[in-house]
Amino acid sequence: MKPVEFKHQNIVFAKDQPEYQPLPALRIDSPTGEVVSCWRLSIKERLQVLVFGRVWLSLMSFNKPLTPSFLAVNREEVYSHPDDLVKWYKKLFLSICTKLRLKRCQ
Repeated sequence: MKPVEFKHQNIVFAKDQPEYQPLPALRIDSPTGEVVSCWRLSIKERLQVLVFGRVWLSLMSFNKPLTPSFLAVNREEVYSHPDDLVKWYKKLFLSICTKLRLKRCQ
C-alpha cells in the first residue's frame, strides 16, 4: 500500500524528511483534529483483500494511550466536503428534470 495524493488534501507530512515516506493528508480543523489520508493498494494487495478479507493496521503509540482510528473504503464515510452537497443537488435537479421530462435542464 502506498499513500496517494487526493483532491482535498491540504498538507503533506514528512515532505522534507528523506527517512520517512511523505504522507499527503487532509488535516481537519475540528475539536477532534482528524487527519485523513488515502492509500492505494497494489494488484496483489487487492487480490489478498478479496480472498482473505483482512487489512492489518499498525500504529505507533510511543507507549501513550492509543488514539481512535478508523478504516473505510468510501471517502464519505471518513469526511464530507462541500463538493458532496453540490453533487447531491445536481443529481437531484437532473432527476427531477428527467421525471418531468424538461429538455432545458439538460
